[in-house]
Amino acid sequence: MLALRFHAPGDVRLEDVPEPPCGPREVKIRVRNCSTCGTDVKIYKNGHVNITRETTMGHEIAGEVVEVGAESLGGFQVGDRVQCIAAVPCGECHECRKGWMAVCQNQTSIGYQYDGGFAEYMIVPEQVLKVDGLNRIPDGVGFDEASAAEPFACAINAQEQLGIEEGDFVVVFGAGPIGCMHIRIARGVHKAGTIVLVDINAERLKMSAEAVHPDLTIDASREDAVARVMELTDGRGADVIITATPANITQEQAVAMAARNGRISFFGGLPKTNPTITLDSNLVHYRQLHIHGANGSAPAHNKRALEYIASGQVPVKDLITEHLPLEDALRAFDIVAKGEAIKVTIEP
Repeated sequence: MLALRFHAPGDVRLEDVPEPPCGPREVKIRVRNCSTCGTDVKIYKNGHVNITRETTMGHEIAGEVVEVGAESLGGFQVGDRVQCIAAVPCGECHECRKGWMAVCQNQTSIGYQYDGGFAEYMIVPEQVLKVDGLNRIPDGVGFDEASAAEPFACAINAQEQLGIEEGDFVVVFGAGPIGCMHIRIARGVHKAGTIVLVDINAERLKMSAEAVHPDLTIDASREDAVARVMELTDGRGADVIITATPANITQEQAVAMAARNGRISFFGGLPKTNPTITLDSNLVHYRQLHIHGANGSAPAHNKRALEYIASGQVPVKDLITEHLPLEDALRAFDIVAKGEAIKVTIEP
């Protein structure tokens, strides 16, 4: 079968590899869609500390069950349409027992420790089944939409922490697919008021705005985002700010534009070579700001994402603007890196 294999930073190859066997406690799926994200591009270029062997990449996965191990959990049957979590909690550590599975101290990941979904077939390991991480796709939801449930789940995790209230003034930094999903969730689930989308890539900003219709956009390459938000709010600032981009300056700007009792999500991680920002802690102190980190998602967030997609409350299909065959996976990475599409999905 064909699979996109990571060998080393900068060395990712489409190869013909043996079809993987299904163990007694595993489930084997025929991958129908595996969508791409900025993390795939970063792994391709720089590798990852948790990838210590050659592995098949891809972690936003939906497919069809083709074989079920005799001792596997979940009662799956051949033909079931399924979506798989990416971040795999252990289910046993202190954090997992507290219900904080998104920050499991023993977390493993599909496409890292386990072979991922940029392949014709994939094994869903026992560790995923043990934490109820293989989800049946609801009727009416396509494989491509289901593959987008994983990044959607990450956005749900972040917004759960923010306590978004009806009518809140919300700013989202980053006009990529995650930024678009944040807008859809803030509006469709939390009934936010004015939503502003900020980016420095004018073409991507225009493309995403045409899809998710924020109330306003700010091209931060041409104007001061903080000053503009303060102007729009008569000097009060934004109630909620989400930095869905790996840029240090956006985190600094988020603090600067936050209203009193404002809630901030540092959603996008910063480069490991430059992970610090200049923080005016007096703003945090005197405005009583709430700054949250957001790290991936828990299995429950994936289920909620599928429910929102199925109900139509938060549509994602129109955000998938490129469908490419597995043979074009490296071209998909290039499209993602250049911001030429909202969401790119691979169809093995």
